[in-house]
Amino acid sequence: MQGWLGAIIRFIVSAFVLLAVSYFLPGFEIVGFANALIAAVVIALIGYIIESILGDDVSPQSRGLVGFLTSASVIYLTQFVVGNMTVTIIGALLAALVIGIVDAVVPTELR
Repeated sequence: MQGWLGAIIRFIVSAFVLLAVSYFLPGFEIVGFANALIAAVVIALIGYIIESILGDDVSPQSRGLVGFLTSASVIYLTQFVVGNMTVTIIGALLAALVIGIVDAVVPTELR
């Protein structure tokens, strides 16, 4: 049960990060916590699918250019699934950068 609780907490934290990114970055807009939560789930699912097809080299944890561009692409594609979310290409790149920095700074145990 602790695994499920950890996953739920991670999605909630991810939703708050998406809302914060939306507030501060141009070209990235998401309206409402429910949409941010759905976006967090969709980003996780699309990321999982891409990682399972292309391998671990595209993972944002690899900290490479391919991982960064993959993250930006996943963020950009998510807008087509989640309502009240609009992302420009520049907004997706900036969001991937900010989320990557947050991901690097926040210890895994807290997410």
